[in-house]
Amino acid sequence: MKMQKLLGLLTFMMATIVASSAGAERLKDLAKVDGVRPNQLVGYGLVVGLPGSGDQTTQTQFTVQSLKSTLARLGVIIPENINPQLKNVAAVLVHAELPAFGKPGQTIDVTVSSIGNATSLRGGSLLMTPLKGADGNVYALAQGNLIVGGFGGEGADGSSVTVNIPSSGRIPNGALIEREVASPFSDINGSITFNLNQADFTTAMNLVNTINNIFGANSAVAIDSTSVRVMGPIDPDQKVAFVAALENLEVERGEAVAKVIINSRTGTVVIGSRVQVDEAAVAHGSLTVTISEEAFVSQPGPFSRGGDTAVVANSNVYIEEEDNRMFLFQPGVSLNDLVRAVNQVGASPSDLVAILEALQQVGALRAQLIVI
Repeated sequence: MKMQKLLGLLTFMMATIVASSAGAERLKDLAKVDGVRPNQLVGYGLVVGLPGSGDQTTQTQFTVQSLKSTLARLGVIIPENINPQLKNVAAVLVHAELPAFGKPGQTIDVTVSSIGNATSLRGGSLLMTPLKGADGNVYALAQGNLIVGGFGGEGADGSSVTVNIPSSGRIPNGALIEREVASPFSDINGSITFNLNQADFTTAMNLVNTINNIFGANSAVAIDSTSVRVMGPIDPDQKVAFVAALENLEVERGEAVAKVIINSRTGTVVIGSRVQVDEAAVAHGSLTVTISEEAFVSQPGPFSRGGDTAVVANSNVYIEEEDNRMFLFQPGVSLNDLVRAVNQVGASPSDLVAILEALQQVGALRAQLIVI
């Protein structure tokens, strides 16, 4: 039986080598196994030991309440009418990502962020904080010293300077996993579903054809543009070896849809390689309007009566229009030609956005124009 398993594994690995090609991508880079996913965790805790940069407890009452509750669990009872005025404690939210197949006893990184008015978490230590999942169960416990990349300083006159973000930090391996999340992968008997990172019918069919050519007809079937179901071994002991062989297969990715992405906030324009333009003539000129304000003092003439000195505003308006020539796009012009033609007239990113929008309105842009 062991020899048969070894031969089967070698067969899978040889098939992987045969299927590799220079222009393809590994399946592990294109898709993920259905059900194999991380889970988000979050918790509320306290950071102590701060050098006077913690919450101002007169304004953040929840920090005082949390501190009292923590001390009460440790056997220290503070009277209700007494509120400690501390500056070395900060209330924080802790979040982490529990990876797939995370086992009890393993550690994960956590991020700690202030939710009060603490100026910096540098030098602080996180007290034991339960991290809960979406179902409300505790899956990890976080505790440890923070690493904060930001820092700041303040002068006696109130001036201050801040570098990066001092109110947030990380604790590498700062949480200990206490509970395992059940994965559907352990329940798989006979079939495995791969979900593509980007839905594409061409990529899904290329994946199906690659698997069927290696493992035989009907070994894989496409459910839709995202999911591909693969028939695997019945023996659960061979599942890991089978998935390891599959995820190293080289699959040709389908070409993306022709798109032009425009970020209206930053002026960033990204044009896909399949974008083409039909025949069109474009003329784009920039109109610059400059308004300057000058103030001068108007005084009454010598020996005049009843006159007052006044400040009078003088406005100057100047209009300048650039003399940009019209350029012609030939039918089916490529991305390279499009960029070269726009650069020749010295168009800025905002000008390019206006040109692309006009080309789409006239029906000459053969691509999807998406504004984000």
